Amino acid sequence: MAVVQPIQAPDASVALGACFERQKAAYHAHPVPSVAERRADLRALKALLNDNREAIIAATTADYGCRSRHETLFGEVISVTDGINDCIRKLGRWAKPQRRHVDLSLFAGGRNRVVPQPLGCVGIIVPWNFPLFLAFGPLSAALAAGNRAMVKMSENSRHLSRLLIELAPRYFSTDKVCFLEETGGVGIAFSRIPFDLLFFTGSGETGRKVMAAAAANLTPVVLELGGKSPAVIDPRYPLAKAVQRILFVKQFNAGQICVNVDYVFVQRDQVDAFVAEAQRWTARHVPDIHSRDYTALIDERSCQRMLDTLADARSKGARVINLTPHQAPDPASRKVPLHLVLDTTPDMIIRQRETFGPLLMVLPYDGPQDVIEHVRAHDRPLAFYPFSRDRKLVEHYLTHTMSGGVTVNDALFHVAQHDMPFGGVGASGMGQYHGFDGFRTFSKMRPVFHQAPISAMRFLQPPYGRVADLVYRFLVWLKS
Repeated sequence: MAVVQPIQAPDASVALGACFERQKAAYHAHPVPSVAERRADLRALKALLNDNREAIIAATTADYGCRSRHETLFGEVISVTDGINDCIRKLGRWAKPQRRHVDLSLFAGGRNRVVPQPLGCVGIIVPWNFPLFLAFGPLSAALAAGNRAMVKMSENSRHLSRLLIELAPRYFSTDKVCFLEETGGVGIAFSRIPFDLLFFTGSGETGRKVMAAAAANLTPVVLELGGKSPAVIDPRYPLAKAVQRILFVKQFNAGQICVNVDYVFVQRDQVDAFVAEAQRWTARHVPDIHSRDYTALIDERSCQRMLDTLADARSKGARVINLTPHQAPDPASRKVPLHLVLDTTPDMIIRQRETFGPLLMVLPYDGPQDVIEHVRAHDRPLAFYPFSRDRKLVEHYLTHTMSGGVTVNDALFHVAQHDMPFGGVGASGMGQYHGFDGFRTFSKMRPVFHQAPISAMRFLQPPYGRVADLVYRFLVWLKS
């Protein structure tokens, strides 16, 4: 199997088109792989990961500069492996045609089926923050559904991209799976390919450009975006537990997670207690930002964005609290301590943009309606995190707000549930995947009606007359 070389920007359209045509031809030659073939592809994907685990971890760390090994293991390797195993185990049931009810007495004796079939050739655009999880997760769904896939990695995942480009041909022919490196301009050309489905994870700004490019071909898109996901702490919920759970996910991957807590609502008279608990937790669990366990920001631009956000907040009157006060942000290592930002105003950057870093905005509130009105007044978030033991209060929040997903009394972990759909809503995305929902997203759920040997429709052929009128009156009577 030939090794796919990195595609250079001037040749992007030609080289990408050639790869797409190879996959399309292979799809037409064998459009519906058997369940056994798909399971073999999923096992090959798992083998690619397991056989090269250490090299993949090292490449990811090199791309970050410093990325916690355990965050790669738990946040990516284990999650991906578990997701692939889930697909292998349940694929036989997912791929079975579904029986559906036959409508109208006129069609008595007919049969309805919904047959899951591969869409064909799909494109997957992967961000840098969880490059393994966000490449192999959609890819496992695509392979389970019987598709062929081209996977474009991020420009910030150079080491991992090149490793996967080198490794993948040992496990897949390039007309089945092809990894591509972003060398400048590749993403634009990639989005213009007439895929049967284009799957994008990333920012809303880029997502709009991807969707616009795909629209020229009427290519359906799945957009997994982000936004400002809120948490709210019921004053009756144990505050120390809420702080521990929120700050754990906030420091994970240095906050560079699309479903991370962007800001937290704290009862007004508990704000000082929240700050004190946050300081205690950080002193114990993240005492040194230069530890190998504390991940760096991905690049200089991201680091500078954090510093600019903090400077903007300070200059406009916010109270900024460094939770590791003996250590300042370090641009050289691209490490920024956890910060709380309080007393914010709508004109501050931190109120307007997704943070995507180790900064947590704290908003005081007086009652649930304050929370609901704030969430409703902004784009629908990718996630919502209520902390409460009051089931009626939780249900009230869920009924009166909308988000892509929810974790109650924690944050982030609904994403790890393979039997639940994951996806955004509105500005936070469209479409969903994981488990059976991923299989459906990458399949055409094709309706097939089988006519009975003798059809009552023969009595309704023109010229219409008395018999047609009798049949109509009969149907009206039957359905009334």
